[in-house]
Amino acid sequence: MSAATPQTPAGKSPEGAPEHLTHAAGASVTMPPRGPEEQPRGPVIRPGRPVDQSEAAKRFMAAPQHLAMHDQRLWDLRQKRDRQMHGIEEWEELRQLASDIKMHTLTHLDHYLAEFERNALANGVKVHWARDAGEHNAIVVDIMRARGAKRLIKSKSMLTEECGFREYAAEHGVEVIETDLGERIQQLDDEAPSHVVVPSVHKLRTDVAAVFARTLGTDPDNADAGYLAEQQRETTRPLILSADAGMTGCNFAVAETGSVVVCTNEGNADLSANTTGLHIVSMGIEKLIPKLENLAVFVRLLSRSALGSPITQYTSHFRGPRKGGEMHIVLVDNGRTDRLGMEQFWTSLKCIRCGACMNTCPVFRRSGGLSYGATYTGPIGLIIDPTFNRHKYSTLPFASTMNGSCTNVCPVKINIHEQIAGWRKVLSENHEIPAFKKNMMKAAGAILSSPRLYRASLPLADSALRHLPRFIIYNRMNTWTRGREMPHTPRETFHQWYKRERGKDGKKGKGSGPSPKVEGDAS
Repeated sequence: MSAATPQTPAGKSPEGAPEHLTHAAGASVTMPPRGPEEQPRGPVIRPGRPVDQSEAAKRFMAAPQHLAMHDQRLWDLRQKRDRQMHGIEEWEELRQLASDIKMHTLTHLDHYLAEFERNALANGVKVHWARDAGEHNAIVVDIMRARGAKRLIKSKSMLTEECGFREYAAEHGVEVIETDLGERIQQLDDEAPSHVVVPSVHKLRTDVAAVFARTLGTDPDNADAGYLAEQQRETTRPLILSADAGMTGCNFAVAETGSVVVCTNEGNADLSANTTGLHIVSMGIEKLIPKLENLAVFVRLLSRSALGSPITQYTSHFRGPRKGGEMHIVLVDNGRTDRLGMEQFWTSLKCIRCGACMNTCPVFRRSGGLSYGATYTGPIGLIIDPTFNRHKYSTLPFASTMNGSCTNVCPVKINIHEQIAGWRKVLSENHEIPAFKKNMMKAAGAILSSPRLYRASLPLADSALRHLPRFIIYNRMNTWTRGREMPHTPRETFHQWYKRERGKDGKKGKGSGPSPKVEGDAS
């Protein structure tokens, strides 16, 4: 709920105090609040128009406390991930093995889906197939109606967020209670999660205190994390104990055994699965792995990549219904088979939802997950979201610096930054970017593709930048100059200096001095 600052190194605890953990939340230090600051919200969604991510990002960056906390907290998770990586000699081999397992499963998905269904049925599980979000939601509500169930407790599931299940359930008389702390905070604030692992990471403790004071009647002036967590636990536990049904997501599904595996740090999946006697699993068809022995590879990678901890507190295996109970698994497509047929983008289905790409992305860290206006945010969202709605999410692939860090940290080796570039090309070819930007890109492409034209244009551009009035350069049309100053324009380009000093044969001329300092030029 609060940001983390550099942690206490291992073995450096104050004298007489127990040694601090050096991973995950155990190594975090909270940032003290510095006065009230309103939490920035996500973009305004306008029907038929693309999400304006840049506008929402600008509002997030205008809130200095939230910006600093979010950036530091996520970069802290990235650093912890790196320490775990360096502690495992075979880390890169594990990544390659995980990538190969996912690649094999996805290219034989029909076979493993049939095997999984066969074994799950043999375990006493009832298996349902949903082509899209609507079918998923209707199946779950029908299961509950058949048993007269009115209240459902649910552990964290990005698939149910993707399907808009909670809103659908409310419209059909089913009350859904989130049991994950972060998801519960977001539910009480009527807000979507901003991160696939830490849903309320964009909130300060004071934001949470305000939400709980408004919805749970807690002390609005008490922003202590322990107090807030305890108050949520005390108010939610009675709802859990009186629920009629429980739902979990699925991190991994094993075709060989027909079982599902859910990884949590709060044990809320176990509560959701076992408290009521009716357990419903919401599972995307891409979550399959072939054998139980494959699971060890992903368990070693998941929490280390997500939070920088060796393993989640709970790795729960659900193979069949409890005695006297029922277990249902809803296998959901919702566009996944369509994506599987996309030659350039199908490997995005390898994603295990660790959030490592978000934690390292400079755009995500400084703009907040809500700014994307989508269930899946950050770099992985940039390549997944357009598969759901190409027009609505046409701006998202441009919210990237293309630095490649997301690809470097991905535990299943998805080429994220290359797919972002691929989506930019697809969107341009399908006229899903503004005409002004498209014309500017065409002009830039014409100049950059011709060395002679490029070298001739640089001196003209530099001269113009030195002499043009400021209002011509710094205006609404030039998004680059919003929030930054243009670099100093040099008197000559590097190519001009090199030609003058070295000549055509590349040899240094007589009396030539050291190269001048040339700023802002790489010609």
